[in-house]
Amino acid sequence: MYFDITKEIERELDKIEEILEFTKGNGLIIAVDSNSRSVAWHDSQTNQRGKIMEEYIISINLNIMNEESELTTFQNRRGSSNIDLTIVNNQLLTALKNWEISEEESYSDHNIIKFGLGQDIYHDTVYDYNGHRYVVTDENLKKFDINLSRIVATMFSTGLEDSAYVDMDLA
Repeated sequence: MYFDITKEIERELDKIEEILEFTKGNGLIIAVDSNSRSVAWHDSQTNQRGKIMEEYIISINLNIMNEESELTTFQNRRGSSNIDLTIVNNQLLTALKNWEISEEESYSDHNIIKFGLGQDIYHDTVYDYNGHRYVVTDENLKKFDINLSRIVATMFSTGLEDSAYVDMDLA
């Protein structure tokens, strides 16, 4: 699917709405050149289009499967970014595995994206995740542990441990 950079992203998102109506109750994978940027799909920044798309995907209970990589999904002589997304519904959340940006030549300014589909696709298990979702890798888990340790140490050294709520970014 292609979201034209010259059109308002809200109009482009209507395409997803139509697909959801058509595939109701079935597994769904959407591959999209979104022309939007967000740290939610491991881009270096979030633009306005990305923020709108991010909020929309969460609001309709879809899942972004992009994983962090040294490679980007798009590059040309002006720069590189992660504007290509792989999105699944809850029926396929655990079935899509090994998402990666390929190093193979694509003969395009977009890189090839590869992933596998597991055998456990339809076993009457539907995962109903709500809220924020994160792709957890060993490297990210180590970063999380380090940041959590730092935050806890800071809380105890500054007396914040008595606070009922502390808003700190662990990522």
